[in-house]
Amino acid sequence: MNVLLVDDHPLFLDGLKNLLTGRGVHVVGVARDGWEALEKARCLHPDVILMDIEMPGCDGLAATRLIKAERPDVKIVMLTMSSEDEDLFEAIQSGACGYLLKTLDTEQFFVRLIGVEQGEVALSPGLAARILQHFGRQASAVPAPEDRMQSEPLTGREVEVLTLVAQGLTYKEVGARLHLSERTIKYHMGEMVARLQVENRAQVIEAARRAGLV
Repeated sequence: MNVLLVDDHPLFLDGLKNLLTGRGVHVVGVARDGWEALEKARCLHPDVILMDIEMPGCDGLAATRLIKAERPDVKIVMLTMSSEDEDLFEAIQSGACGYLLKTLDTEQFFVRLIGVEQGEVALSPGLAARILQHFGRQASAVPAPEDRMQSEPLTGREVEVLTLVAQGLTYKEVGARLHLSERTIKYHMGEMVARLQVENRAQVIEAARRAGLV
């Protein structure tokens, strides 16, 4: 298993890297924020990413959406101090396959990490019930993406990006038209995918067409 570590605390990163290496886990690299995590995910091709949430610049939740948009196969596990429901639910909605608290003891951590490699969801004790309750409540009245687009309108910039992407332009071409970087275009698309709770940009475009935006 090849693992990428993402955290903005150097001492924690070093300690976690040593812990994993001592257990025979191959740490392919480390990153200090979400943008660096995206770049490392592209070039190092990790199987699993252990991702902190609270980081400067681009936090772990945004980074998860960006990485999953490009590499849906990679398994991302949030490793964080935050036990807030909002962070937990957003992480799962963003594509994370696990949510572990840094207060977890070492043996429990490795049991769950091995489970991730085998296709299981990794959750700290007590979190599974909270997730089931939350999504159970949501399932009774889930609005369609186009309805969600009306209740949470896209920004002017997002409409510009989506209009050009819907015309078949690549992210690089859209960036050139709008004088933005390709990475910024990917970020905007990732934000729209997450907000509309769809799986990919094609579904965002379809929802926008039904809503009469593109």
